[in-house]
Amino acid sequence: MYPHERSLVSQLADKPFALLGVNSDPELERIREIVKEKNLNWRSFWNGTDGTRGPISTQWNVTGWPTIYVLDQEGVIRYKNPRGAALDEAITKLLAEMGHSVQLSHENQGGEQP
Repeated sequence: MYPHERSLVSQLADKPFALLGVNSDPELERIREIVKEKNLNWRSFWNGTDGTRGPISTQWNVTGWPTIYVLDQEGVIRYKNPRGAALDEAITKLLAEMGHSVQLSHENQGGEQP
């Protein structure tokens, strides 16, 4: 999913869009390595040393990884777990509701699956 997410962040840089990640690896240093290695270009939060039982996943009732929530401009969860084209469609629809027309396209980057 990293190439797709990188592409979204780049393509929507001038739109009211933000991608936030929560990493549940209990080792903070490992997370830093992955962020650098995978060139993650979005803000990511650490769920703490309790890993998948950390405070963020507990508060948001996350029970599977990865979990994707798409929130609208009011902070309302409008979609849960869209991936690939469904994620693009959800984002495009919400931006259209705000008066922003976008056409997303993705190329496979670095041999990873989108």
